[in-house]
Amino acid sequence: MEMETETKVEMAEVVRAAEELVQAVMGTWDSSHDAFHALRVRKLALSLAAEEGLSSDSMEVVELAALLHDIGNEFLLVNIGKHCVIKVQGFECDAIQIKNRKNGISVEAFLKTHNVNIVTRQQILEIIKHMGFKEEIGSTLEHKHTPEFDVVQDADRLDAIGAIGIARCFTFGGSRNRVLHDPNVQPRTNISKEQYLQTNEKQTTLNHFYEKLLKLKSLMKTKAGQRKAEHRHNYLDEFLLEFSREWEGIC
Repeated sequence: MEMETETKVEMAEVVRAAEELVQAVMGTWDSSHDAFHALRVRKLALSLAAEEGLSSDSMEVVELAALLHDIGNEFLLVNIGKHCVIKVQGFECDAIQIKNRKNGISVEAFLKTHNVNIVTRQQILEIIKHMGFKEEIGSTLEHKHTPEFDVVQDADRLDAIGAIGIARCFTFGGSRNRVLHDPNVQPRTNISKEQYLQTNEKQTTLNHFYEKLLKLKSLMKTKAGQRKAEHRHNYLDEFLLEFSREWEGIC
């Protein structure tokens, strides 16, 4: 019992350090992928995990993976200032190290610094590596899903739809100087991973709904995630109908 209590205390300290890292790295990012996004995904993931009946050990994996899932995202690290130095409870990384490292800030290095055991570490890293939407587009790879993976991925996708998802979508589009809508630019159908990651092709914010957001409900992997996605997806449909009516001057 004493050893178990000590382990729980140690894990609580790792979670606190992860929260600090998230704030230090993502605190100044635009609000489509800021620290509040990571905190919301953590809250959603833990809620889904509870509904799915995951164990306390699984909850630890879920919590850390949810918190850290965007920390090493090289696509988002353009937001790191060139003089930025990240210092969190014994873990330190400066902007040059971050941008020279292929996958951005190393979640693995952070977990090692805080003595997270190798099994838990590998579970967290596997979740983060495979959970992105781009990893599922046209993929022929059979990634073995775990209950922990499923709830974290579903949580991240839930935060991309509904009212918050709409707000995040237009915030991200604005940060990339995309137009709201252009009737002459049609959504890309059967989009490939390469097309999805393409940045020099003209894109509109509204098209992102059709290319990604409206597809997420059908990609939910947990029963709990599917239930929550139903409501948020319906909100997207209502928004798009209203947007179209206003664009055409009908109302």
